[in-house]
Amino acid sequence: MKIAVGTENKAKVGAVQAIVSKYFPDAQLENLEVASDVSVQPFSNEETRQGAVNRARNTLLKTNADLAFGLEGGVDEIGGVMYCCNWGAVAMKDGTVISSSGAQFALPEVIAQELRMGKELGPVMDVYTDIENIRHHQGAIGIFTNDLIDRKQMFEHIVTILIGQVLFKLNNQQSSL
Repeated sequence: MKIAVGTENKAKVGAVQAIVSKYFPDAQLENLEVASDVSVQPFSNEETRQGAVNRARNTLLKTNADLAFGLEGGVDEIGGVMYCCNWGAVAMKDGTVISSSGAQFALPEVIAQELRMGKELGPVMDVYTDIENIRHHQGAIGIFTNDLIDRKQMFEHIVTILIGQVLFKLNNQQSSL
């Protein structure tokens, strides 16, 4: 089985690798950068979800994998509070696309102000923490949960949901034959 993920982000690739290895231990995993076809900084749950779906579809087109994952982080403002939101999608060869969201958490107002000015969360967090490429490691969630959960773990949760939905679909197809 060939599985691909449409990113070169270490946290996202690590999440797919960790979960896929549990359920498809013989799978070949490939990762490559693909377009999300949304804003560099998605600014709603809808746009973030669409970015994940687009990445999954674009990855499938470029790799012809059996399963192609797209993972996208974004922000969404609810009631004047800026939340970090995260979405994942998996595209299958039969045309099925499944999406799921993960943890959402409030960002401090000092970060939200920067995002409202058009900046992207990753670089803002690099400046805020004085850690280069924090999005490849603990991410904002690691900082704002006092390292109780990092970005890889957050995406592992989403990938687990997606794999579970794929397995459910595959098991139900087999039982109906």
